Amino acid sequence: MDETDPRAARRDPANGAGGFTDLATSPFRVDRDRITASPFFARLGGVTQVVSAGGAGLLHNRLTHSLKVAQVARGIAERITGSSESAELAAKLGGCDPDACEAAALAHDLGHPPFGHLGEQTLDRIARHRFGLADGFEGNAQSFRIITTTDVRGPSAIGLDLTTAVRAAVLKYPWARLHYPQPHPTAMPRPPRGADEPDDAPGTGASKFSAYVTELDDFEQARAPFAGRIEPWQQTVEASVMDTADDIAYAIHDLQDFHRIGVLQHAPVAAELGEWLAHAVELASLDDARLTAEIRRPGRSLERMRRRMHLKDSWIVDDDAFAAAVARVQRELVDGLLADGFDGSTEAEQATAAFSANWMARLVDGVFVLSSPPTRSGHVSLRPAQWHEVQVLKFVHRRFVLLRPDLALHQRGQASLVTTLVDALDAWLLDRDEASRLPRRLHDLMELAHGEYSDLARTAPELLVGATGERIEGADAVRGLARGRAVVDFVASLTDKQAVTLLDALSGRSSQPWSDSFVL
Repeated sequence: MDETDPRAARRDPANGAGGFTDLATSPFRVDRDRITASPFFARLGGVTQVVSAGGAGLLHNRLTHSLKVAQVARGIAERITGSSESAELAAKLGGCDPDACEAAALAHDLGHPPFGHLGEQTLDRIARHRFGLADGFEGNAQSFRIITTTDVRGPSAIGLDLTTAVRAAVLKYPWARLHYPQPHPTAMPRPPRGADEPDDAPGTGASKFSAYVTELDDFEQARAPFAGRIEPWQQTVEASVMDTADDIAYAIHDLQDFHRIGVLQHAPVAAELGEWLAHAVELASLDDARLTAEIRRPGRSLERMRRRMHLKDSWIVDDDAFAAAVARVQRELVDGLLADGFDGSTEAEQATAAFSANWMARLVDGVFVLSSPPTRSGHVSLRPAQWHEVQVLKFVHRRFVLLRPDLALHQRGQASLVTTLVDALDAWLLDRDEASRLPRRLHDLMELAHGEYSDLARTAPELLVGATGERIEGADAVRGLARGRAVVDFVASLTDKQAVTLLDALSGRSSQPWSDSFVL
């Protein structure tokens, strides 16, 4: 792409590429190389995807997941650009470059904290309730903060100086939690996916979002070239490619992982899907109260998901397509992959690899570009058959892995660890006698955040509101917000092992001095 194209503009055009050696000539390949050279990318190898792999190499971590999402994203983008009709439509909507899609996919999980989504939920709760940060913590917003602000490997030493197109493609949920754009997507009759307010926390803004108030300038700059081409709340085509690739990789690879370690068992999955297929009409006739009362019986959880899909995704849900998807997953996952178990043999490894490759090819083959998508979809989507299949695959993962009591026990301990670590670091920041001995990175993050919130207090005070909606005013209150954001930034930049080791050191349980230079 021509460097004069506005999509190829970098965050700080005045800096160009000075002071930074880039080997690639395409601006989007330069972005890809900067992302993979970042220590924030390297740390993903030590961050949980669902549960810790314990160093055994049997489970995906955030790094291997990101690499596979990038692989799928590039395949989807090349499929789109390889069709003259799809390529022409994508160009009208703002463009679809395979390098840009791949770079965005590599960057999409940079902000995920230790312990996966459990760590994300814990940090969000702490950020809002303890520190009064109205936009709390969100992994996607943290990724955008890293590439625009807290990483220092770009020429300007503020973020990575990525192109406009790649920064926009990272915006999976292109809105802030509360303030941007206006009208906010949460006010729409049928909000985009992720923009719904949490059922247990009305008035707190969107469940998912991609920018904090501190990055709104970067957000607006990244989205500017797409104004008039897509709606303010819509993903760019390249962001939609990344999002679809993430969904596909998640649906397949996590099932593959838990089959390999013996967690995903044949009998319960077979009973759930088989019971629904055998008695779909009878299950559909149950009223909601009876369905809830019988939810532990096979088939009931799948029936409840079918009903929820009708409520949220009526634009695409079709009962015949759903039944066909359940039958395909039953045939290929239950009667195929799970029926023989996994014993570590060459045959078992080949069967697992074939399952992954076949499903990947089928799902990517179902991708197409929409000119005017419904609010619950991006411009890049899956055809109805494949869309339903992804929903069923994700259901199996959630029902038979994520909802296991032994996983809940493990995660409650991790949530406690994150909370205690935040408490210890916050106490350290408040200890005036120790101010000169703070970890250098924590000190720098505090100074950065204090500058950001001070600037907002001066130039956009309407953005500084607390978690309960009150206006934040005064130097002490601003410093409190900065302290909260700094601690959250710091903890979110750790690997699982670093978080455990750092808490051991702060608690006096470690006999060795803390020595990780990236952290301190």
